[in-house]
Amino acid sequence: MELRKNKKGSLQDIIFGGVILLVAAIVILISFKLATEFNNNIQADASIPTVGKTASNTLTNYFPGVVNHTFLLLTIGIAIATLVMAALVRVHPIFLVFFLIGLILIIFISGILSNVYDAMATDAQLAPQANQLNYVSFIMTRLPFIVGIVGVLLMIVMYKVWQVEY
Repeated sequence: MELRKNKKGSLQDIIFGGVILLVAAIVILISFKLATEFNNNIQADASIPTVGKTASNTLTNYFPGVVNHTFLLLTIGIAIATLVMAALVRVHPIFLVFFLIGLILIIFISGILSNVYDAMATDAQLAPQANQLNYVSFIMTRLPFIVGIVGVLLMIVMYKVWQVEY
């Protein structure tokens, strides 16, 4: 992947992280819907023993908690990885203006990504599952704010390193 070849923290890492979070949130939401439908079909089938129905119900009940915490960990991990990679880069402070313009553009793009998730989460077919995925919904509805915070931290890390002599 040519885009990820230079391994340095920058604005493109923030957009990359936002897209990863959007794809992960959509996959999680659809997977939860499929798991719920699968569990409903198992519960309705009279030929499946009670042990199987109980096991399927237990797994379906664990799904939101496990996936919520995993998504939170993914979000924090992407932010930390971006900041660590940014600490490895020396950028002259003259580029701060361009960074701020790019950050504003990326916050706008992350708003679009947030709206894509919101449109899926408010769909009548997926709304019950989205309501159970608290962390996923919280993070995705506030994605522009989170991207802004990570962007400001990224700016501080990238331009603070300029003053440090090696």
